[in-house]
Amino acid sequence: MDDVARYFTRGDGTYLFARWGRPIAPVVFGVEDQTISVLKGAIEAVCQLAGHDVAETDPELGVNFMMFFIRDWKELTETPKLDQMIPELKSLVGRLEEADANQYRIFRFDPDGGIKACFVFLKMDAVMADIPADTLCLGQVVQSILLWSDEAFLGSSPLALTGNDVAILKPEVALIIKASYQSNMPVMSDDPSHALRLQARIEMSKA
Repeated sequence: MDDVARYFTRGDGTYLFARWGRPIAPVVFGVEDQTISVLKGAIEAVCQLAGHDVAETDPELGVNFMMFFIRDWKELTETPKLDQMIPELKSLVGRLEEADANQYRIFRFDPDGGIKACFVFLKMDAVMADIPADTLCLGQVVQSILLWSDEAFLGSSPLALTGNDVAILKPEVALIIKASYQSNMPVMSDDPSHALRLQARIEMSKA
């Protein structure tokens, strides 16, 4: 269980898991059409793995998965109506600037705890600019398909490189995503025994 549990055990020791409870309706800002196609391909691939739906629109929100590619954090405060969706935007930008961060994700949740929306902010600094678009997009989608622990991928990417330098999802991460989206699993859990249920389904899938 420890191997699975660590992916959802936060830095303060609490266990918290959530998956999307509604189809993902994505939109992306700040990139060319070619990168948009790459991102949509990554979303479709990860959702196919999970057995989860992608939609053109969300009935309540219009879109629920927003990805912003920016060059400076201040650009977020200049984005129309973004402060209405993220009331804490101004203070968030200040914290990101102070931390010299290059990425950040915000999740919103439905009453049952399932993921309702996700905002992904990517500051295209020198480090980000060196990452191939397909690798960058796949990595961000994987980190947005579940509410992973804040420490799940510290110092370790969810992706691995093949011999041809093509980025693929690490097998153990892929198995967790597939197990998490099985219909008899909850959309949210803060009970560490949830990891046991995930592990059992992973083992069954290997048999």
